[in-house]
Amino acid sequence: MLNGTSSIGLHKAPLSKCLMVVFSSVAFILAVPLQQYQSYFVYDFKAIKQDHTIWRIISARIICLDLKDAFCNCLLIYNFRIFERRYGSRKFASFLLGSWVLSAFMDLLLVEALRRTLDVSVSILPSGFLGPIFGLFVPFYYSIPSLQVTQVLGRFSITNKTLVYIVGLQLLTSSTNIWILAFSGMLSGIMYHCNMLKVQQLLYVPEWLARCASLTLEPLFVSADPTHDSPIEMGATLEIQRQQRTELLDQQIMLAQLNQNNRRRRGQGGFINWERLFSPLRNRFNANNQQQGNGLNIPSPSPPVSEEQVARLMEMGFSRVDALQALRATNNDLNMATNFLLQH
Repeated sequence: MLNGTSSIGLHKAPLSKCLMVVFSSVAFILAVPLQQYQSYFVYDFKAIKQDHTIWRIISARIICLDLKDAFCNCLLIYNFRIFERRYGSRKFASFLLGSWVLSAFMDLLLVEALRRTLDVSVSILPSGFLGPIFGLFVPFYYSIPSLQVTQVLGRFSITNKTLVYIVGLQLLTSSTNIWILAFSGMLSGIMYHCNMLKVQQLLYVPEWLARCASLTLEPLFVSADPTHDSPIEMGATLEIQRQQRTELLDQQIMLAQLNQNNRRRRGQGGFINWERLFSPLRNRFNANNQQQGNGLNIPSPSPPVSEEQVARLMEMGFSRVDALQALRATNNDLNMATNFLLQH
Protein backbone atom coordinates (compact mmCIF):
# COMPACT_ATOMS: atom_id res chain seq x y z
CA MET A 1 0.00 0.00 0.00
CA LEU A 2 1.42 3.39 -0.98
CA ASN A 3 0.70 5.45 2.05
CA GLY A 4 2.80 6.60 4.91
CA THR A 5 1.03 4.77 7.71
CA SER A 6 0.15 1.37 6.28
CA SER A 7 2.62 -1.23 7.45
CA ILE A 8 3.67 -4.75 6.85
CA GLY A 9 6.67 -4.31 9.09
CA LEU A 10 10.08 -4.21 7.43
CA HIS A 11 9.26 -6.88 4.86
CA LYS A 12 11.06 -6.17 1.56
CA ALA A 13 12.95 -3.29 3.22
CA PRO A 14 16.35 -4.73 4.31
CA LEU A 15 18.21 -1.47 3.72
CA SER A 16 15.81 0.50 5.92
CA LYS A 17 16.17 -2.11 8.65
CA CYS A 18 19.96 -1.99 8.37
CA LEU A 19 20.00 1.81 8.66
CA MET A 20 17.72 1.78 11.68
CA VAL A 21 19.79 -0.85 13.49
CA VAL A 22 23.16 0.75 12.70
CA PHE A 23 22.15 4.34 13.47
CA SER A 24 20.41 3.54 16.75
CA SER A 25 23.15 1.16 17.95
CA VAL A 26 26.08 3.46 17.19
CA ALA A 27 24.28 6.48 18.64
CA PHE A 28 23.64 4.61 21.88
CA ILE A 29 27.23 3.36 22.07
CA LEU A 30 28.64 6.85 21.59
CA ALA A 31 26.21 8.35 24.11
CA VAL A 32 26.79 5.87 26.95
CA PRO A 33 29.93 3.70 27.01
CA LEU A 34 32.20 5.50 24.50
CA GLN A 35 31.56 9.18 25.08
CA GLN A 36 35.27 9.98 24.70
CA TYR A 37 35.01 9.26 20.97
CA GLN A 38 32.17 11.68 20.26
CA SER A 39 34.62 14.38 19.17
CA TYR A 40 35.37 12.38 16.01
CA PHE A 41 31.74 12.71 14.90
CA VAL A 42 31.21 16.45 15.48
CA TYR A 43 30.20 18.35 12.34
CA ASP A 44 32.78 21.13 12.89
CA PHE A 45 33.42 23.37 9.88
CA LYS A 46 36.25 25.18 11.65
CA ALA A 47 38.12 21.94 12.16
CA ILE A 48 37.46 20.90 8.56
CA LYS A 49 38.91 24.14 7.16
CA GLN A 50 41.80 24.78 9.54
CA ASP A 51 42.88 21.23 10.39
CA HIS A 52 41.87 19.78 7.00
CA THR A 53 39.93 16.97 8.65
CA ILE A 54 37.90 16.17 5.54
CA TRP A 55 36.92 12.81 7.02
CA ARG A 56 34.58 14.67 9.38
CA ILE A 57 32.26 15.33 6.44
CA ILE A 58 31.72 11.58 6.21
CA SER A 59 31.65 10.57 9.87
CA ALA A 60 29.66 13.56 11.14
CA ARG A 61 27.06 13.29 8.37
CA ILE A 62 26.27 9.64 9.09
CA ILE A 63 26.29 9.09 12.85
CA CYS A 64 23.96 11.07 15.11
CA LEU A 65 25.21 12.13 18.54
CA ASP A 66 21.83 13.15 19.97
CA LEU A 67 19.67 10.22 21.02
CA LYS A 68 16.47 12.19 20.44
CA ASP A 69 17.51 13.00 16.89
CA ALA A 70 18.56 9.38 16.36
CA PHE A 71 15.12 8.21 17.47
CA CYS A 72 13.39 10.65 15.09
CA ASN A 73 15.69 9.53 12.27
CA CYS A 74 14.81 5.87 12.83
CA LEU A 75 11.11 6.67 13.01
CA LEU A 76 11.24 8.57 9.73
CA ILE A 77 13.26 5.84 8.02
CA TYR A 78 10.64 3.35 9.15
CA ASN A 79 7.91 5.42 7.52
CA PHE A 80 9.95 6.08 4.37
CA ARG A 81 10.65 2.35 3.88
CA ILE A 82 7.68 2.41 1.50
CA PHE A 83 10.01 3.81 -1.18
CA GLU A 84 12.36 0.85 -0.85
CA ARG A 85 9.47 -1.56 -1.37
CA ARG A 86 8.19 0.49 -4.30
CA TYR A 87 11.44 1.17 -6.18
CA GLY A 88 13.73 -1.56 -4.86
CA SER A 89 16.71 -1.43 -2.51
CA ARG A 90 19.21 -0.35 -5.14
CA LYS A 91 17.22 2.64 -6.38
CA PHE A 92 16.38 3.60 -2.80
CA ALA A 93 20.08 3.43 -1.88
CA SER A 94 20.92 5.53 -4.95
CA PHE A 95 18.51 8.23 -3.79
CA LEU A 96 20.10 8.22 -0.32
CA LEU A 97 23.60 8.38 -1.78
CA GLY A 98 22.75 11.11 -4.25
CA SER A 99 20.94 13.31 -1.74
CA TRP A 100 23.73 12.73 0.81
CA VAL A 101 26.44 13.93 -1.58
CA LEU A 102 24.39 16.86 -2.87
CA SER A 103 23.41 18.00 0.63
CA ALA A 104 27.09 17.93 1.69
CA PHE A 105 27.90 20.53 -0.96
CA MET A 106 24.75 22.48 -0.08
CA ASP A 107 25.83 22.65 3.57
CA LEU A 108 29.17 24.19 2.62
CA LEU A 109 27.54 26.66 0.24
CA LEU A 110 24.89 27.76 2.75
CA VAL A 111 27.40 28.23 5.57
CA GLU A 112 29.67 30.25 3.30
CA ALA A 113 26.74 32.31 1.98
CA LEU A 114 25.64 33.16 5.53
CA ARG A 115 29.16 34.27 6.40
CA ARG A 116 29.60 36.47 3.33
CA THR A 117 26.14 38.01 3.00
CA LEU A 118 24.77 38.22 6.56
CA ASP A 119 28.07 38.04 8.46
CA VAL A 120 26.71 35.05 10.40
CA SER A 121 29.38 32.56 11.37
CA VAL A 122 28.24 28.96 11.71
CA SER A 123 30.95 26.59 12.89
CA ILE A 124 29.09 23.51 14.15
CA LEU A 125 26.02 21.81 12.70
CA PRO A 126 24.06 18.86 14.12
CA SER A 127 25.51 15.48 13.28
CA GLY A 128 23.62 12.63 11.70
CA PHE A 129 22.07 11.28 8.51
CA LEU A 130 19.88 14.35 8.28
CA GLY A 131 20.38 15.45 4.68
CA PRO A 132 18.88 12.33 3.03
CA ILE A 133 16.19 12.14 5.74
CA PHE A 134 14.91 15.61 4.91
CA GLY A 135 15.40 14.86 1.21
CA LEU A 136 12.97 11.93 1.44
CA PHE A 137 10.18 14.36 2.31
CA VAL A 138 10.21 15.46 -1.34
CA PRO A 139 9.08 12.12 -2.89
CA PHE A 140 6.91 11.56 0.18
CA TYR A 141 5.00 14.76 -0.59
CA TYR A 142 4.70 14.14 -4.34
CA SER A 143 4.29 10.34 -4.52
CA ILE A 144 2.30 9.27 -1.47
CA PRO A 145 -1.46 9.94 -1.62
CA SER A 146 -3.02 11.70 1.33
CA LEU A 147 -6.10 10.10 2.88
CA GLN A 148 -8.16 11.72 5.59
CA VAL A 149 -8.39 9.62 8.74
CA THR A 150 -10.31 11.91 11.07
CA GLN A 151 -10.94 15.56 11.90
CA VAL A 152 -10.08 17.59 14.98
CA LEU A 153 -12.58 20.21 16.12
CA GLY A 154 -14.43 19.71 12.85
CA ARG A 155 -11.89 21.80 10.92
CA PHE A 156 -8.41 20.29 11.01
CA SER A 157 -8.02 17.13 8.97
CA ILE A 158 -5.78 14.34 10.23
CA THR A 159 -4.41 12.29 7.32
CA ASN A 160 -2.21 9.23 7.05
CA LYS A 161 0.77 11.57 6.51
CA THR A 162 0.24 13.85 9.50
CA LEU A 163 2.39 11.83 11.92
CA VAL A 164 5.35 11.86 9.54
CA TYR A 165 5.17 15.63 9.19
CA ILE A 166 4.92 16.03 12.97
CA VAL A 167 8.04 13.92 13.49
CA GLY A 168 9.85 15.95 10.84
CA LEU A 169 8.79 19.18 12.57
CA GLN A 170 10.03 17.79 15.89
CA LEU A 171 13.38 17.00 14.28
CA LEU A 172 13.50 20.45 12.69
CA THR A 173 13.07 22.18 16.06
CA SER A 174 15.56 20.00 17.95
CA SER A 175 18.49 22.42 17.55
CA THR A 176 19.32 25.91 16.34
CA ASN A 177 21.19 25.35 13.10
CA ILE A 178 19.38 22.25 11.93
CA TRP A 179 17.31 24.34 9.53
CA ILE A 180 20.44 24.62 7.35
CA LEU A 181 20.57 20.83 7.05
CA ALA A 182 16.82 20.69 6.43
CA PHE A 183 17.00 23.26 3.64
CA SER A 184 20.01 21.66 1.96
CA GLY A 185 18.46 18.20 2.35
CA MET A 186 15.13 19.13 0.78
CA LEU A 187 16.88 21.06 -2.00
CA SER A 188 19.06 18.05 -2.77
CA GLY A 189 15.94 15.84 -2.65
CA ILE A 190 14.25 18.06 -5.23
CA MET A 191 17.31 17.95 -7.47
CA TYR A 192 17.58 14.16 -7.33
CA HIS A 193 13.83 13.53 -7.57
CA CYS A 194 13.52 15.78 -10.64
CA ASN A 195 16.86 14.54 -12.05
CA MET A 196 18.28 18.04 -12.40
CA LEU A 197 21.65 18.18 -14.15
CA LYS A 198 21.31 14.42 -14.75
CA VAL A 199 22.31 13.67 -11.16
CA GLN A 200 20.57 10.28 -11.24
CA GLN A 201 22.99 9.16 -13.95
CA LEU A 202 26.00 10.53 -12.03
CA LEU A 203 25.21 9.51 -8.45
CA TYR A 204 23.94 5.97 -8.13
CA VAL A 205 24.83 2.66 -6.51
CA PRO A 206 26.62 0.37 -9.01
CA GLU A 207 25.00 -2.94 -9.80
CA TRP A 208 28.00 -4.95 -8.61
CA LEU A 209 27.92 -3.19 -5.23
CA ALA A 210 24.18 -3.79 -4.88
CA ARG A 211 24.72 -7.46 -5.73
CA CYS A 212 27.48 -7.81 -3.11
CA ALA A 213 25.30 -6.15 -0.48
CA SER A 214 22.43 -8.43 -1.42
CA LEU A 215 24.60 -11.50 -0.88
CA THR A 216 26.30 -10.39 2.34
CA LEU A 217 24.07 -7.93 4.23
CA GLU A 218 20.57 -8.75 3.06
CA PRO A 219 20.47 -12.20 4.75
CA LEU A 220 21.28 -10.48 8.06
CA PHE A 221 18.50 -7.90 7.84
CA VAL A 222 15.82 -9.65 5.82
CA SER A 223 12.38 -9.80 7.44
CA ALA A 224 9.86 -12.58 6.99
CA ASP A 225 6.58 -11.99 5.21
CA PRO A 226 4.11 -11.06 7.98
CA THR A 227 1.26 -12.69 6.09
CA HIS A 228 2.85 -16.08 6.79
CA ASP A 229 3.62 -15.38 10.42
CA SER A 230 1.66 -17.13 13.12
CA PRO A 231 -0.89 -15.02 14.99
CA ILE A 232 0.18 -13.36 18.21
CA GLU A 233 -0.51 -15.42 21.27
CA MET A 234 -2.44 -14.37 24.33
CA GLY A 235 0.74 -13.37 26.15
CA ALA A 236 1.56 -10.60 23.69
CA THR A 237 1.81 -7.07 25.00
CA LEU A 238 -0.97 -4.56 24.61
CA GLU A 239 1.33 -2.31 22.59
CA ILE A 240 1.80 -4.92 19.87
CA GLN A 241 -1.93 -5.58 19.75
CA ARG A 242 -2.66 -1.85 19.54
CA GLN A 243 -0.16 -1.43 16.71
CA GLN A 244 -1.70 -4.30 14.78
CA ARG A 245 -5.19 -2.86 15.18
CA THR A 246 -3.95 0.54 13.97
CA GLU A 247 -2.25 -0.95 10.92
CA LEU A 248 -5.33 -3.00 10.09
CA LEU A 249 -7.51 0.10 10.37
CA ASP A 250 -5.20 2.02 8.01
CA GLN A 251 -5.37 -0.76 5.43
CA GLN A 252 -9.16 -0.92 5.71
CA ILE A 253 -9.42 2.84 5.17
CA MET A 254 -7.30 2.68 2.04
CA LEU A 255 -9.16 -0.34 0.64
CA ALA A 256 -12.53 1.25 1.38
CA GLN A 257 -11.45 4.42 -0.42
CA LEU A 258 -10.23 2.47 -3.43
CA ASN A 259 -13.34 0.30 -3.60
CA GLN A 260 -15.60 3.34 -3.34
CA ASN A 261 -13.77 5.11 -6.16
CA ASN A 262 -13.75 1.95 -8.29
CA ARG A 263 -17.50 1.51 -7.94
CA ARG A 264 -18.04 5.04 -9.19
CA ARG A 265 -15.95 4.38 -12.30
CA ARG A 266 -17.17 0.93 -13.20
CA GLY A 267 -18.61 0.49 -16.68
CA GLN A 268 -20.38 -2.37 -18.33
CA GLY A 269 -19.31 -5.89 -17.41
CA GLY A 270 -18.49 -5.04 -13.81
CA PHE A 271 -15.01 -3.60 -14.54
CA ILE A 272 -13.63 -0.14 -14.99
CA ASN A 273 -14.50 1.33 -18.36
CA TRP A 274 -10.93 1.70 -19.53
CA GLU A 275 -11.94 2.41 -23.11
CA ARG A 276 -13.86 5.49 -22.08
CA LEU A 277 -11.32 6.77 -19.58
CA PHE A 278 -8.23 6.16 -21.70
CA SER A 279 -9.59 6.63 -25.22
CA PRO A 280 -7.51 9.79 -25.93
CA LEU A 281 -4.39 8.05 -24.70
CA ARG A 282 -5.05 4.93 -26.78
CA ASN A 283 -5.74 7.04 -29.87
CA ARG A 284 -2.47 8.88 -29.43
CA PHE A 285 -0.51 5.63 -29.13
CA ASN A 286 -2.25 4.20 -32.20
CA ALA A 287 -1.55 7.37 -34.17
CA ASN A 288 2.14 7.23 -33.30
CA ASN A 289 2.30 3.57 -34.29
CA GLN A 290 0.60 4.28 -37.62
CA GLN A 291 3.07 7.07 -38.41
CA GLN A 292 5.96 4.77 -37.69
CA GLY A 293 4.49 2.19 -40.09
CA ASN A 294 5.25 4.39 -43.17
CA GLY A 295 1.68 5.46 -43.61
CA LEU A 296 0.15 2.01 -43.35
CA ASN A 297 -3.06 2.07 -41.36
CA ILE A 298 -2.02 -0.95 -39.32
CA PRO A 299 -1.55 -0.24 -35.60
CA SER A 300 1.38 -2.02 -34.00
CA PRO A 301 0.54 -4.51 -31.31
CA SER A 302 0.88 -3.19 -27.78
CA PRO A 303 3.92 -4.45 -25.85
CA PRO A 304 3.28 -7.32 -23.44
CA VAL A 305 2.46 -6.39 -19.88
CA SER A 306 5.26 -7.02 -17.40
CA GLU A 307 4.29 -9.49 -14.71
CA GLU A 308 6.62 -7.72 -12.30
CA GLN A 309 4.67 -4.48 -12.72
CA VAL A 310 1.40 -6.35 -12.33
CA ALA A 311 2.71 -7.87 -9.09
CA ARG A 312 3.66 -4.42 -7.79
CA LEU A 313 0.19 -3.06 -8.45
CA MET A 314 -1.40 -6.10 -6.81
CA GLU A 315 0.79 -5.53 -3.73
CA MET A 316 -0.76 -2.07 -3.49
CA GLY A 317 -4.22 -3.66 -3.17
CA PHE A 318 -5.53 -3.55 -6.75
CA SER A 319 -7.02 -6.53 -8.52
CA ARG A 320 -5.15 -8.31 -11.29
CA VAL A 321 -7.78 -7.36 -13.88
CA ASP A 322 -7.54 -3.65 -13.05
CA ALA A 323 -3.73 -3.82 -12.96
CA LEU A 324 -3.57 -5.45 -16.40
CA GLN A 325 -6.03 -3.00 -17.94
CA ALA A 326 -4.26 0.01 -16.43
CA LEU A 327 -0.84 -1.08 -17.69
CA ARG A 328 -2.19 -1.85 -21.15
CA ALA A 329 -3.99 1.47 -21.36
CA THR A 330 -0.89 3.42 -20.23
CA ASN A 331 1.53 1.52 -22.48
CA ASN A 332 3.19 -0.15 -19.48
CA ASP A 333 3.84 3.13 -17.65
CA LEU A 334 3.86 2.02 -14.01
CA ASN A 335 3.72 5.52 -12.50
CA MET A 336 0.82 6.62 -14.72
CA ALA A 337 -1.08 3.41 -14.05
CA THR A 338 -0.53 3.74 -10.29
CA ASN A 339 -1.65 7.36 -10.17
CA PHE A 340 -4.77 6.61 -12.22
CA LEU A 341 -5.76 3.64 -10.06
CA LEU A 342 -5.31 5.71 -6.90
CA GLN A 343 -7.42 8.55 -8.29
CA HIS A 344 -10.17 6.48 -9.88
